[in-house]
Amino acid sequence: MTSSPPQAQPAPRRSLWGPGPGDRLRTPRVLFQAHLAAPLPSGPDLVLVTDLDGTLLEGALPTRRRVYDWLASQRHRVLHVFCTGRDLRSVARLLAEQAAVGLRAPHLVIGDVGCTVACGTTLIPLPLALEPIEALWQGRAERVLPLLAGMPGLSPHPLSADRRLAYGIDPRRLDTSRLAAVEAHGVDWLVSGDKYLDILPAGVNKGSTLLGLLEWLELEEALVVTAGDSLNDLAMFETGLQSVMVGNAEPGLVRALPGLARTYRSRAHGCDGILDGLRHFGFGHLFDGLL
Repeated sequence: MTSSPPQAQPAPRRSLWGPGPGDRLRTPRVLFQAHLAAPLPSGPDLVLVTDLDGTLLEGALPTRRRVYDWLASQRHRVLHVFCTGRDLRSVARLLAEQAAVGLRAPHLVIGDVGCTVACGTTLIPLPLALEPIEALWQGRAERVLPLLAGMPGLSPHPLSADRRLAYGIDPRRLDTSRLAAVEAHGVDWLVSGDKYLDILPAGVNKGSTLLGLLEWLELEEALVVTAGDSLNDLAMFETGLQSVMVGNAEPGLVRALPGLARTYRSRAHGCDGILDGLRHFGFGHLFDGLL
């Protein structure tokens, strides 16, 4: 009797991110650390994953200064990850501009809405994390660009094309129903902040890349708190990780709140919302008396 072939199952995330056959004697974390310019906290008390615009960059300047100083002084116990729609060039400019108010480089950067992972100190992309994303993006831009050319409401050229296509938009003119055609080419699309359209490799977003990163670093999910304000942060919140939706979150993200079991909606904006959320999840002892 001939048995029918087993049904194909989605590949687990670790199959994309884990060590290869030649790396059996080294743990994923050791392999990952070898590509970083500075050591990560060996046993962090908190993994803080923050969006930038509207979140870590939002709030009263005195609060922002205190939060930035706290993060700089606690690098040995708080592993900080930028998780942003910005590309690495924009992150570099931001760090230079905000140095005067105390913002320092994080340990790691997830950029391009999840399509880039880089060392926070050097902003050099990490091949271990990028290779599976590159494979998913292979050939997609060539197929999608002709469909987007001349579409009303889009900037004439992509603002970024690093494993994704990012456009500025005029939300009054953009007909999102026309974007359904691009999905047939193995990509997802996302409008956030009524400012940007991102075309991403299917299944790649801030949340999926963050989960992959946590696997590499062998970190407990109970230590992780994410924070964000826009629709491109929704994928982070949908992971089920402890998450903070800051008070200035965009309306589209707020509408999703009832379906996000482990997301706390703060009334405070930006950095104040981050601190409020950390207290809510039991991490206030890490900064009480220091801020």
